[in-house]
Amino acid sequence: MKKKKVLVLFGGCSSEYDISLQSAYSVVTNLNPKNYEIILIGITRDGNWMRYYGPYEQIADDTWLNNGPCVPAIISPSRDIHGIIEFHGNTIKNTKIDVVFPVLHGKNGEDGTVQGLLELAYIPFVGCNTLSSALCMDKDMAHKIVESAGVKTPSSVAIQYEISEEEIIDKTKFLNYPLFVKPAKAGSSLGITKILGEDELLNAIAAAFQYDNKVVIEEAIEGSEVGCAILGTNNLTVGEVDEIKLSQTKGFFDYTEKYAGKTYKIHMPAPIDKDISMAIKQTAVAIYRALGCSGLARVDMFLTPNKEIIFNEVNTIPGFTIRSRYPNMLKGIGMTFEQILDSLIELAINV
Repeated sequence: MKKKKVLVLFGGCSSEYDISLQSAYSVVTNLNPKNYEIILIGITRDGNWMRYYGPYEQIADDTWLNNGPCVPAIISPSRDIHGIIEFHGNTIKNTKIDVVFPVLHGKNGEDGTVQGLLELAYIPFVGCNTLSSALCMDKDMAHKIVESAGVKTPSSVAIQYEISEEEIIDKTKFLNYPLFVKPAKAGSSLGITKILGEDELLNAIAAAFQYDNKVVIEEAIEGSEVGCAILGTNNLTVGEVDEIKLSQTKGFFDYTEKYAGKTYKIHMPAPIDKDISMAIKQTAVAIYRALGCSGLARVDMFLTPNKEIIFNEVNTIPGFTIRSRYPNMLKGIGMTFEQILDSLIELAINV
């Protein structure tokens, strides 16, 4: 059987660059070399695209760019090329690609930008399409769409950059503290602050505006965070539900806790009744459908003490390390990491 040429994109001009490297390392080391020819393009923090020919370990420890070997490369938007162009001095090299696996988290990778380029080039790719990726990345738009589909969302308001202090106070006066102040389009809980009173509001908004020009301010939900992994487009595979338990001293599952914290525990499967677990799965599917997701996504929700399910957010390119939540939820229904990758690539090619 002829090997499929899989282009793995990693890095990115994003605050989640480091996370992408760890996810990409897990992906490339779990793709079966008997079935796939792996082609790598790393995107630097400055946004430069480089074809990388070196060992995978240098991706994990972020020495890939300095130690190489690397050459400048791009994905061509031309459908005739259907792949990448490398620039070797005065010569160029074209390589056709069967499928792209964008292991890019956050802005400029998970938000529809790269997906739009791949749709122009007519190259199959793993994950949601341009529109769905963009909608899921924007917490404000995602909440409005999900709410219109009948799923409860936290009470919230959205504000744009350069809004006056008076307007901020007026817009938020109907919300009950504590509140979460979030960049509308940022992942891994970056730029998020939990505040207990109005005296903290302006500083929290300023912190969120460092990541995006739109900020969402929403009421905190009492309860636990639960998640559900979904794989597929028409026929969906739904993983086990997990639950995040934080220590009493932590306010929420922030960036530090997600990637370096020791004060939380993820229970997989979640220690909840079967009927509640089924309701969470059904709600996750409804959210996935409402936002037009395809390929994969991790749907995050809240479960209140009254067993009410409330939408939080959707990650269209969730973490893909061995310890990440998405693959572990699918592992809970018997899928190996390799099987997950095979399924995602097959879905992308046969869409």
